[in-house]
Amino acid sequence: MKNIWDTLTPQRQQKIKKVLSTRQKTLSLVLNNIHDPHNVSAILRSCDAFGVPEVHLLYTQEAFPVLGRKSSASAKKWVKTVRHTNPSSMITFLSKQGFKLIRTGFSKQAKKIIDIDFTQPVAVILGNEHRGVEEDLCALVSEELYIPMYGMVQSFNVSVAAAIILYEAWRQRYLQGMYDMPSYSAEELKRLELEWANK
Repeated sequence: MKNIWDTLTPQRQQKIKKVLSTRQKTLSLVLNNIHDPHNVSAILRSCDAFGVPEVHLLYTQEAFPVLGRKSSASAKKWVKTVRHTNPSSMITFLSKQGFKLIRTGFSKQAKKIIDIDFTQPVAVILGNEHRGVEEDLCALVSEELYIPMYGMVQSFNVSVAAAIILYEAWRQRYLQGMYDMPSYSAEELKRLELEWANK
């Protein structure tokens, strides 16, 4: 009996293999109480485009976003979302996986985006559209990054900021050849190929 993988066309198999081979297991985002589901959907599309396989949703004040198929352009199928409701336990969870956490912010100690080393395992925290990163999380994550701006308006839409951050991460990783080196083991790739074949 054929498995689901064998029912795919060779072109579809090749596409899945190619995309999975460039996924960056050591790059992630944390969405902290982002209210607008359209912003969340746009961020997921950017994550898929730049090879981010998993996004963490930390919601302590807002309700978890409901993502429609059209608004997310199917990106939610290809980017795994992990829900969290406690900042401390989420940081422990990510730290055990080797991630360094950095939040967006504008304090005096915040570093320019180009001064962050995105070739290391890193998860960037993006805060609520109006309130920013919540205070409890700021107390646990001291390192900040910011995107330099030169206009009258001193803020980006959160989904735009996410895309800019991911582009810089892609640029650094691309220059290091990291998109040419699968971050998953052969066993993990096989499992994911079958999982994606069912989507």
